[in-house]
Amino acid sequence: MPPRKRLCPQCLRPLPLAPRISRQYASAAAITPAASLDQTTISPPPIARFPLTQPPSHKPPEYRKSQLHRQYTSLLRSTPLILLFQHSNLRAIEWMSIRRELSSALRKIDEQQQEASTSSIPQADAIKLQIIQSSIFRSALLVASYFDPTASPTPSIPHATDPSTQSSAELPNQSPHTPDDETYTHGLSTHAHAATRRYKSVHPLSPLLSGPLAILSFPTVSPAHLAAALSILVPSPSSFPAPKRRTNPSYYETDVQGGLQKLILLGARVEGRV
Repeated sequence: MPPRKRLCPQCLRPLPLAPRISRQYASAAAITPAASLDQTTISPPPIARFPLTQPPSHKPPEYRKSQLHRQYTSLLRSTPLILLFQHSNLRAIEWMSIRRELSSALRKIDEQQQEASTSSIPQADAIKLQIIQSSIFRSALLVASYFDPTASPTPSIPHATDPSTQSSAELPNQSPHTPDDETYTHGLSTHAHAATRRYKSVHPLSPLLSGPLAILSFPTVSPAHLAAALSILVPSPSSFPAPKRRTNPSYYETDVQGGLQKLILLGARVEGRV
């Protein structure tokens, strides 16, 4: 048998236990303040499904057609004078040449007005000749002519302390939750589309808004700038004579004259009137 191992008597002593520390936690009673009078009479508005900066529209706003509709509507509401032209297969070099001659003639008018009066504001850079999409421009013209956002009815919300309001009645939401709500009154809203649907064939410019079109927009009604533009785009020997070859030889270049023969003046819109 193997010899037995002897244990040290000091090793059999129990280890001292760590002293217990009693901790006392202070419990603070949460005091809930009483509700104010405003909290009891006015309920918080519900969470809106659509942000204020991105209201819902009848057509998806991310499409290029929707952005053109917004651009045309803003242009029609802010521009007092617009000339409508029909063009027929103008080349890029012809458009560039016509815009060059038009800009040159309008800047000469600005220089003449600044020499006569120092308070005159230059308008040549703000007068734009641009090609438009006829169908989208027609829709924007109806919105700008027949839809008034300020005349849209706003639903009235009864007060919670009104005696005529029943306690179990469901009050309408303070923020709209559906795209067809009448509180959305922008140009792309469903309400604007429904309000202008019946005027498609009523507007005087509707028969002219077909085919390739272009517009010339003026920021203000200036007879001098209008006469200069007409003398370049649609010259008339009696009313708006074209510039002479000696004073403006670039006007008689082939690209300019070829492009002007493809431009036809259809009509004008002056301060909302045709």
